[in-house]
Amino acid sequence: MALKGLFRKKTVHDIMKQVEQNESDGHNALGKHLTARDLTAFGIAAIVGAGIFSTIGKASADGGPAVIFLFLFTALACSFAAFAYAEFASMVPVSGSAYTYSYVAFGEIIAWIIGWALIMEYAVGNITVAISWSDYFTGLLRTGGIELPQWIQMDYLSASNGFKDATALMQGGKSFDNLSANLQDAYTAWTSSPVIGGFHFVADIPAMLIIIVITALVYRGMKESRNAGNLMVIVKLFIILLVIAVGAFYVDTTHWSPFAPNGVSGVLKGVSAVFFAYIGFDAISTTAEECKDPQRDLPRGMMWAIIICTILYIVIALVLTGMVSYNELNVGDPLAFVFEKLDLKWMSGIIAVSAVIAMASVLLVFQMGQPRIWMSMSRDGLLPKKFSRVHPKFKTPSYATIVTGFVVGIPALFMNLTMVTDLCSIGTLFAFVLVCAGVLVLQNKKDIPRGKFKTPYINAKYIFPIALVLGLFFAFAYNNKATMGFITNETQVNSPSAIITALDKEETSKVYAYLSSLESKSATRDVEALLSQYQEDEAKYESIVARLPISDDIKYESGFDLFKHKIPMWIFVITLIGLAVWAFKENLSLIPLLGLVSCLYMMAELSVWNWIYFTVWLLLGLVIYFGFSRKNSKLNLQKE
Repeated sequence: MALKGLFRKKTVHDIMKQVEQNESDGHNALGKHLTARDLTAFGIAAIVGAGIFSTIGKASADGGPAVIFLFLFTALACSFAAFAYAEFASMVPVSGSAYTYSYVAFGEIIAWIIGWALIMEYAVGNITVAISWSDYFTGLLRTGGIELPQWIQMDYLSASNGFKDATALMQGGKSFDNLSANLQDAYTAWTSSPVIGGFHFVADIPAMLIIIVITALVYRGMKESRNAGNLMVIVKLFIILLVIAVGAFYVDTTHWSPFAPNGVSGVLKGVSAVFFAYIGFDAISTTAEECKDPQRDLPRGMMWAIIICTILYIVIALVLTGMVSYNELNVGDPLAFVFEKLDLKWMSGIIAVSAVIAMASVLLVFQMGQPRIWMSMSRDGLLPKKFSRVHPKFKTPSYATIVTGFVVGIPALFMNLTMVTDLCSIGTLFAFVLVCAGVLVLQNKKDIPRGKFKTPYINAKYIFPIALVLGLFFAFAYNNKATMGFITNETQVNSPSAIITALDKEETSKVYAYLSSLESKSATRDVEALLSQYQEDEAKYESIVARLPISDDIKYESGFDLFKHKIPMWIFVITLIGLAVWAFKENLSLIPLLGLVSCLYMMAELSVWNWIYFTVWLLLGLVIYFGFSRKNSKLNLQKE
């Protein structure tokens, strides 16, 4: 087959014709039950979940009260992407979301890649939410006097890594009681778990159980899922407004100073966590075939969901950072934590209940989205026919829903929360980038049927190149040290935690002896605490680290070990130059272009390891494509 066969495209006309045929004969047709209000509720159900009840704490600890600017930036980026999604959803109102849009704009191979990436977004995203749900649920049981063993409420990777870090820190003189709560739990889970043939059985059982319950509900029908989702949204919005109303009375404005304690870098450090808090609005587009008027209601539902959730996030962030100091918020349950700290335990209980409900609603929306992507790919022949099977009574993609339950439920037993959060974010951002690029590719094509919604056109011909030049000027004029450090790959000093956890027992003793010699009277044997006390004075910290009696490989990060973390940002910078040329030559539309740039920037802020894992995932997808999907594609069969 010729190379161009990889980029064969579907037409909007053929897609709509197939949908009409399905509806007329009832075969593979989904039930139509959703309005703009339902779509907005689904959007809020998907967005307001783990982000507001969990990851907002870490982002606030890194950025301080200024984290609200990260919420605004992320909301703006998502809004740009939402314009692109809305335009495509209005043009092609079918269940495939970004997968189908890419099939129209770029062709089959790109459509397959984006469909495969969406599996990472929805499936891996639900693994993340299931783990967070488990944390809140077991916490709720604990307050009710029911204590589950640690080894059945924690994933294997967290327990294993936590045990190693806890052992290293205790070896360095830190007592078990002075370890963070997370490390204590990990150490306990690992040491108390059943051991089978040398394997420690540590698994997050509650996370798997909630997936089973939600999958059963999604299998049962869209109307039931809609009613359950709407009810959960009402409950969690009521609780969030209650948190804001009660918390406002305990805000101490002195906690807002300094407003950005760790500067711009501290604010941007939470980009993955905050973006994860917005993931979900795009899942609305997978329900297009179940909407009564998708071309009108899908754009409205997306926009209203983002606007409402952004307002809630900003107000919650200000209340949290006003109630306690920002540096205390690096906990898994920040909302419950601040009220418990202020001795308002009745509020902590209410928040724990609402978090369990809120995260269940996120699971509901994502568990609906994934099977509908698979169904669309199956209809096109890229996946086995079973995936497009629709239940004759419930009118849901039955087989795909069951497979989704297995794909999400089993990894939720063992996977690590941080890893899956970042993997979910990079898969979603990649989808956003391609959808925005798709709008740009199709903007000047006259033979594409247009829907009721079109992204407002602003010519980026001069605006974008000028903005790029101004950005470069700002980087060199006002942030010269960081910019030159990035370009020259300047050696960086490791943090106290990174240094101490990398030491063996003998090296730990040497470091302790040296640090003790600097103090006239050392009151602690905690090596990390001894080293951390110098961190506020950057020059002094660097001087002391330089004299530590250990190898430079432990003290510093340099060379390729440092450069590899900058590769994603270099990709972003080079891409910016290419986009500026493209914008100038083709008079590109500014809004989808800004969506593409902002989402690509957030991808660049993620760890290089996430890019590597994502690349491996895509390569695995390509093996399946060339082994099965390419020859079974309906576009391929039509040509034979």
